[in-house]
Amino acid sequence: LTSIALKGLFLITSFYTLYFARALIMPLVLAFLLTLLLRPVVRGLKRLKIPEWAGAALVLLVLLRITSYGVLKLSRPAADWMEKVPESLSKIEVKVTFLRKSLETLDRAAEGLKKIARMGEEKRPEVEIKRPALADTVLTGTQEFFAKASVILILLYFLLASGDLFLNKMVKVFLGLDRKKEIVKIVRTVEQQISKYLFTVMVINVFMGVSLGLSMYLIDMPNAVLWGVMAGFLVFLPYLGPLVGIAIVTLVASLTFDGLGRIVLAPAIYLALEAIQGQIITPMVLGIRLALNPVAIFVWLIFWGWMWGVVGALLAVPMLMVFKILCDHIPRLTPIGEFLGR
Repeated sequence: LTSIALKGLFLITSFYTLYFARALIMPLVLAFLLTLLLRPVVRGLKRLKIPEWAGAALVLLVLLRITSYGVLKLSRPAADWMEKVPESLSKIEVKVTFLRKSLETLDRAAEGLKKIARMGEEKRPEVEIKRPALADTVLTGTQEFFAKASVILILLYFLLASGDLFLNKMVKVFLGLDRKKEIVKIVRTVEQQISKYLFTVMVINVFMGVSLGLSMYLIDMPNAVLWGVMAGFLVFLPYLGPLVGIAIVTLVASLTFDGLGRIVLAPAIYLALEAIQGQIITPMVLGIRLALNPVAIFVWLIFWGWMWGVVGALLAVPMLMVFKILCDHIPRLTPIGEFLGR
C-alpha cells in the first residue's frame, strides 16, 4: 500500500509540475523534438568536414530564414481574415435566411423573459470591467512568443552542437563494456527511429498542405497558401484537426462563392485529401509497426490539450510516438508499448 501511495503521489506531483511549469517545459520539449529531427542533418554536414558547431548554426539559420519568410507572407492574409470575421458572419446570416428568422424568434423570447425577470427588481449600479486594449494584448502575446522562440533556438543550437556529449556522459555512468555497448545500441536505434518518424510526418504534412493549397488555388479560393499551411499543421491533430480545417474552408467558401455546388466543392476536396492521407499514405509510409492505438491517441490528445492548450495538442502525437518507441526498446516498458500500438 505504501508503494502504491508513493507512486500515486509521484504521478499527481508530475501532473502538477507539467501544468504549472508549462511555460518552461513546452519550449524544452519542442527543442528536444526538433533536435531529433535535425540531428541527422548536422551529422551529414559533419561527414562533409563541417564542425558540429558550424553545422548546427547553418541548419538553424536556414530554419529561421524559412520560418521568418513564411510568417511574413502569411501574417497579413491571416490578419485580414481575422478582421473580416464579424462581416463574414453577417454575410452568412443573410445567406441562411431561415436560420436568421429562427434566431430572431429566439431573441424576442429571450428579451421577454428578461423583462419578466427584471420586474420588481431595484435598479442596481452597474460595474463596468475594462478589458485591456487589443494593441496591448497583441504586444504582450508577441513579446511572449519571441521570448519562447529565443529560448527554443538557443537550446536547440546547444543540443545540436553538443553532438554525442550527453550520450557519452550517460555511458560513463554504467560499468562494464557489454552494458555500455548495449546502451549505445539502444540509444542509436531509438534516435534513428524517432528521427525517421518525425521526418516522415513532416513530409506527409507538407504533402497535405501543398495538395490542399494547390486544390484551393485551382477552384479560385482566396489565399490558397494560407489554407494549405493550415491543413499541414492540422495533420498533427488527429480526428479534431480535419474537422476544424473543413469547418474553416467551408466558411471561407460560403463567403467566396454564390453557387451551392462550388461551396460544397472546397470541403469535399479537403475531406478527400484527408481520407487519402489518413487511410492510404500514412499507413503505407509509416507501416503497421508504428501505428498507434486510436483510443490512446484520443486520450493523449485530450490530456495534452487540457494540460498545455493548442501547443500541447499539436505536440501530443509526436510525443506519444516518441514514448512508444522508447517503450518498445526498454524491456520493462514493453507491455506499455504493446498497448499503445494498434
